[in-house]
Amino acid sequence: MIVRHEQPADRPRIFELVAEAFAAPAGSGADGAAGGAGEPAEVGLLAQLFDGADYLPALSLVAERDGRVDGHVICTRGWIDGFRAVGLGPLAVSPDAQREGVGIALMEAVIAGAEAEGEPAILLLGSTEYYPRFGFVPASSLGIQAPDLAWGENFMALPLASFHSGIRGPFRYAAPFNNL
Repeated sequence: MIVRHEQPADRPRIFELVAEAFAAPAGSGADGAAGGAGEPAEVGLLAQLFDGADYLPALSLVAERDGRVDGHVICTRGWIDGFRAVGLGPLAVSPDAQREGVGIALMEAVIAGAEAEGEPAILLLGSTEYYPRFGFVPASSLGIQAPDLAWGENFMALPLASFHSGIRGPFRYAAPFNNL
């Protein structure tokens, strides 16, 4: 597996795998309303993030195996009460490549990339069963408030080397997240 920076030529496959990864389970009745009939909302969000001013190309990565893109993660600029930070997501792995280390490889690479870029923290909304293995903790434990307090402990932060205790307050994602 190769983890590399996303290229514009990868985008058709990225949109395809995001649609596959976030598709509603058959028979669930979910229709991805925010993204259109049957299209998961994450596909439209991703298109807006790619086109937005807060897109961080250095932190948009793909995992490629045997010449096929099987995973993607994107990061955008976020803000913690005036301090810059990174908002991570969506992260998508093709359903036929899940549980094969693709997501772990993407997370390790994006964390290393954010650290190398001097970012103070990465924030995300995700599984409390999955992300703590990478060092993520409830953002509230660091004094960072979620955009929606109902997210509770699922809104997590990973403080990096340049993080300091003065970085606290409400977190704001890139503008396209407001359209969800």
